[in-house]
Amino acid sequence: MTIRSLLSTVSIAVLLGTASVSAQAQIALGHLADYSGGTSDVGTPYGQGVADTFAWINKNGGIGGKQVNLDTNDYGYQVPRAIALYKKWSGADKVAGIMGWGTADTEALTGFLAQDKIPDISGSYSAALTDPTGAGGKAKPAPYNFFYGPSYSDALRAELTWAAEDWKAKGKTGKPKFVHMGANHPYPNAPKAAGEAIAVELGFEVLPPLVFALAPGDYSAQCLSLKSAGANYAYLGNTAASNISVMKACKSAGVDIQFMSNVWGMDENAAKAAGDAADGVIFPLRTAVSWGGNAPGIKTVMEISKISDPTGKIYRPVHYVAAVCTSLYMKEAIEWAAKNGGATGENVAKGFYQKKDWVPAGMEGVCNPSTWTDKDHRPTTKVDLYRSKVSGATDGDLNDLMAKGTIKLEKVKTVDLPRKPEWHGW
Repeated sequence: MTIRSLLSTVSIAVLLGTASVSAQAQIALGHLADYSGGTSDVGTPYGQGVADTFAWINKNGGIGGKQVNLDTNDYGYQVPRAIALYKKWSGADKVAGIMGWGTADTEALTGFLAQDKIPDISGSYSAALTDPTGAGGKAKPAPYNFFYGPSYSDALRAELTWAAEDWKAKGKTGKPKFVHMGANHPYPNAPKAAGEAIAVELGFEVLPPLVFALAPGDYSAQCLSLKSAGANYAYLGNTAASNISVMKACKSAGVDIQFMSNVWGMDENAAKAAGDAADGVIFPLRTAVSWGGNAPGIKTVMEISKISDPTGKIYRPVHYVAAVCTSLYMKEAIEWAAKNGGATGENVAKGFYQKKDWVPAGMEGVCNPSTWTDKDHRPTTKVDLYRSKVSGATDGDLNDLMAKGTIKLEKVKTVDLPRKPEWHGW
């Protein structure tokens, strides 16, 4: 049986031999993971990062002397399954928090989370989850929704800011043409309106959006549409697997375009799979460094990684590192709650408000400073933009490709966006 299948059915507490510990001596957390659904390409390393982090926490004494019972479930990116799991977690043995995942299910649970006072720090960075009061008028109140990193909308605003500068730097004249691409689904659509609005402000001509599924496929037709429309910049809103299909098809069709991707749309594995078709893609990075980077906190990440890879030989992509940061924010919020009335969901949510420019202990130089307040759940509006660089054949081991520099993640620009009230919630 693989680690993945074990994690889908057995809690981390059981894996560490703590199943006999009474429920009163445990801190229960729910964990939604996608190991088999439409976003499993990036869901698998992220879910593994969450699982490894809490296993490492338990191995090192738990939280306040209590073990964490992380109930990991592969829900296959299916909203009904997420809701069914939530009903279990919000029952008699209510969890202290949820490590969430997708946009559609996170948004579907928002009202329930508020009603039941259960915080969910999600893998969805939808701006609709950032307004705890609803005072901004753009989204429903989301007082128990959190995430780590810039929102999808702010990331796209930053990418388009860079694209406008790039157009001028290349000496181009006229209006650059921008197109939003992705599945007709809450996740890729989350930043669409925000992106198109700022594109107009920045002087782009906004083309009609192009739809392509979350699954890999033949997207030659979309590439021909880009070519015939003369598109200059395209945002890929899906996860890496389907984006790779688009990049390869457009490379074959000779489409001259600058791709920009969603935070889940490009990583080291995607660059390896897409080869030279991935060269030059612009994407946001949530952490200050990637695997093996020069930062004190990388030592902690590598210790955590050894939970599921004692050899230390597996290369962990950017999503794994982001999951470690996300999990340690939850851990420290629970620590605060345990010392201030108990690790209830309501107290854990308050724990997220206790620090400004917060970096979890031991993660210095890895997790970007984050601040959540009871009025604004945008942890940061600073966006680090990177470019994927591919300079040769990408066969072989990813560790070797990264070590040799065949694949690089090259920092391009940091865009420090204003925290505009009118951008709150969208």
